Amino acid sequence: MPPTALFIEHRTLPGKRGEMVRIWERHVKPRVEGNPAHLFYFFCEDALDPDVVRVFQLYESDEAMSGFLGGEWYQDYLLEVSAVVIAPPRIFPAPLVWSKTAPSIHSHPPIASPHASCSA
Repeated sequence: MPPTALFIEHRTLPGKRGEMVRIWERHVKPRVEGNPAHLFYFFCEDALDPDVVRVFQLYESDEAMSGFLGGEWYQDYLLEVSAVVIAPPRIFPAPLVWSKTAPSIHSHPPIASPHASCSA
């Protein structure tokens, strides 16, 4: 089975993106760091809209994705983050068709982007 990607958009209440990021850092970031089924994970602040966060995730399989998002902790995260977002996150699953081999982003200095800032 091919890896499965998720594209996610969070739209926060005006001026609440920083608070949303702090909630994400408490609930999601440590679980992603400890999850070997996450092949890639990018958390990005949209440079054109100060109230939007975009996330790209690549899981090793559909089952890995379902297992990660099916945890009780994820419902706790959604409940807490609901106080600072306009609506639940927009989630777009996408089976991987092709990818270019990714460079090691940890061995290079950060690249400034005119469109979005990301952390991996």
